[in-house]
Amino acid sequence: MYRKIIPHLSQYRAKRTLKEMHYCSWGWVSGQLNYSVVEESEPGTVVGNVAQDLGLKITDLSKRRLTLGTEGSRKYFAVNWEDGALMVNEKIDRESLCGTSTSCLLPVEVVIENPLQLHRVMVEVLDINDNSPTFSNPERTIKITELLASPGARFALESAHDLDVGSNGIKRYRLDPSPYFSLSVKKRSDGALVPELVLEKVLDREEVDKHHLILTAVDGGDPPRSGTSQINIVVMDLNDNAPTFDKGLYKVTVKENSLPNTVLLQLNATDLDEGDNSEIEYSFEDHIGDSVKKIFALNPKSGVISIIGPIDHEESRSFELPVRARDRGVPEMEGNCIIHVEIDDVNDNAPEILVTSLMTDIPEDTPVGTVVGLFKVQDKDSGENGQVKLELPTNLPFKFTFSHDHYSLITNDILDRETVSQYVIDLTASDMGSPSLRTQQTIILKISDINDNCPTFSQAMYTAGTEENNTPGKLLVEVSASDPDEGENSNLVYSILDIQVEGSSSISSFVYINSKTGGIYAQRSFDFEQVQVLQVPVKVEDSGFPKQISNATVFIFILDTNDNAPKIFYPAHTDELTAQQKIPKSSPAGYFVTKVTAMDVDAGHNAWLSYEIAKATDSSLFVISSQTGEVRMARSFQENENPEHSLLILVKDHGEPPLSATITIIVTLEDGRVQENKKSKDLFQTTPNKSDMTMYLIISLVAISCVSFITFTILLIKCLKKDHGGSGWCCKDTSTPHQYTGQYPTLRLNPDGTLKYMEVRMGPMDPQGQCYKSCFSTMSDKNDFTFMKPLNFPQLKSLVGETEVLFPPLNGSGQFYACNQGKHRVTKRGPTLSNPMFTLVTRGLRHRWSLESCLCDSSPATTLRFTYDHGQVVSLVVIVET
Repeated sequence: MYRKIIPHLSQYRAKRTLKEMHYCSWGWVSGQLNYSVVEESEPGTVVGNVAQDLGLKITDLSKRRLTLGTEGSRKYFAVNWEDGALMVNEKIDRESLCGTSTSCLLPVEVVIENPLQLHRVMVEVLDINDNSPTFSNPERTIKITELLASPGARFALESAHDLDVGSNGIKRYRLDPSPYFSLSVKKRSDGALVPELVLEKVLDREEVDKHHLILTAVDGGDPPRSGTSQINIVVMDLNDNAPTFDKGLYKVTVKENSLPNTVLLQLNATDLDEGDNSEIEYSFEDHIGDSVKKIFALNPKSGVISIIGPIDHEESRSFELPVRARDRGVPEMEGNCIIHVEIDDVNDNAPEILVTSLMTDIPEDTPVGTVVGLFKVQDKDSGENGQVKLELPTNLPFKFTFSHDHYSLITNDILDRETVSQYVIDLTASDMGSPSLRTQQTIILKISDINDNCPTFSQAMYTAGTEENNTPGKLLVEVSASDPDEGENSNLVYSILDIQVEGSSSISSFVYINSKTGGIYAQRSFDFEQVQVLQVPVKVEDSGFPKQISNATVFIFILDTNDNAPKIFYPAHTDELTAQQKIPKSSPAGYFVTKVTAMDVDAGHNAWLSYEIAKATDSSLFVISSQTGEVRMARSFQENENPEHSLLILVKDHGEPPLSATITIIVTLEDGRVQENKKSKDLFQTTPNKSDMTMYLIISLVAISCVSFITFTILLIKCLKKDHGGSGWCCKDTSTPHQYTGQYPTLRLNPDGTLKYMEVRMGPMDPQGQCYKSCFSTMSDKNDFTFMKPLNFPQLKSLVGETEVLFPPLNGSGQFYACNQGKHRVTKRGPTLSNPMFTLVTRGLRHRWSLESCLCDSSPATTLRFTYDHGQVVSLVVIVET
């Protein structure tokens, strides 16, 4: 339904679509009102009745308070509260709002209260023809040369512009009538019209030198509007003579490095024309490079060519400069020539050293004559200035050989990375110019490692000591080795060679080694009474290929601790049975009652036993020897004394703290005749056949000494043959540590506790080893013998107290004797032995004998025996004789 409201001679159109109804008419469109109004409408012009189109009653407008929402809505429009009409608030210029857009819409928000509602109104601003077409340049000049432009030639003209759109835009162009020109209009794809000027006949300057035309643009408005532009056609005179040079080719020679502003040449061209057609301007051709323009300059007026930049013969030995001379005629005419510039060389460039190929890592086992580098030399100069020679410093294991156009760097001597790991070489290249120029270049040749060095231990032999009953995992000693190689070839791995210790036990069950650090740790707790010395063969190998291996020996001495109490063997007794001893009542003072025999499996002071009577029925009746354990009568018996006496004998060692054992002996007095008995009973039972213990022992020791001497003599002779002219100390291999058997004298007992034989092992030994057995009788009344196990050297001073110990300066063996004489000590250094690993010394009660004499007369003696090798004590034996 269309409705027209014409207040103030203006019109509006309202359109709505009601979705609730099944017909189309002006009104609601999805809840939106659409109106239109022409631009430039006067304020107060009614656009549409919003209240009526929204279905509001006129009587409810004051209650519903119909208003406009946004600031933009209130700027251009207003609403009448009385009748609900939407009116123009101020003039609307469509071109300022929407430009050349074909559609111009203004959104308006209408707010109604009670209840609150918001409605959108779109107002379309309709265009009117209120703008005329215009040209950017109201006047334009076109120059056309006579006789050159042919009929049909087209010349583009400027298009006009119109701010109006649609039918009010530009629709056509027209040109004033002329016999020489016509107008052609093209239409672009966007609908715009483009005017062109078309030449209809040849121009003749002598007939008409200027033409004036009016171009008019007309729009499609009602009434139409138009705009004009004046076109001035100037007919130009023809320039028919070009400038000419004296020569077509000029040749110039100049030295490189010539100073700036040096003049090369001055050109002179002529033109037969007059006026502007004869005025000449010089310039380089357009295709000349920028690099040439940085070196040469051409004065456009005078034609002088000069140098403005550096000239380098090595970059370019010649230049060709194309030059043109152009007059100022219309059209312009030009003439051309070429200037050829030759550059003379000077010795201004030092030689260059080019590395074609270079081995940065050269294996140290590279054979002599191997090519390790290829070099080329060059000089940008020419002639003698470009002839170059390459030199190498002297005293290097390398040299140069020249072949064709390159130098070969070859090895001239044996390489050793451990001596020199890299060579920093200064190469010198010099030319033959005058003065000669030279260049130095430094190259670095690294000598790569091969696995040609064995790891080396810091010591051929290591010694360490630890007390028994140690904690498993305790660090015993650290071995260290070094390898002069590098990388994987110097990555060392330590290991222990598996050997048998004390029978079937493996050395790996005693110790283990950290493969990285070389630390040797205890695998378990050690027992001195089982093992005194551990000989640990250690191997170190690198990670190279092939692997290099070295060995060393580690002697770990187990130090004794006082962890064993004395054990009493005689008199025989048990926990339920007390020892019984019967003696005659008439026994005098000093009468031998019995002997307490005890043994401590510890060593040294820990095994040094003393005897005392801890408790007795009558303490004045018996005495005991603190050293031998012999119990004797202190006085004779009295008639009225008790016939049975109880003695509590205490046996203790000298360890810290001391350990002890006790035995109770019941001494019973009986009637009988006193027999001569001044000797103490031996540990072992007396047999009917009382052989001379001393004689057997002497024979055994003499046999051992003879065999040892013969063995040593044979080894010495063989060694001297192999080491003739050496240092005098034979049987020595600096690369292999000394191997010792580590075996010591051992007592072998029968199942009943009696001595079966004593095993003595000599050393050093061959791989098969030799064992000598000295057999003793099961009964001896000649002497008393007690054997103590080996001790580690660090315990020497705690063993002998203040005894002075002197070490021989050379390899070998030595004996030291310490005799206790009250508070005084007598020491003597015995003869140096070269072969036996130990010396057995015994001394009887009635007379003294030994392989080496002892200064002690009657007091117990302690013999210390050690083996000394390359500054290391490798074994120590302690023998206590009573």
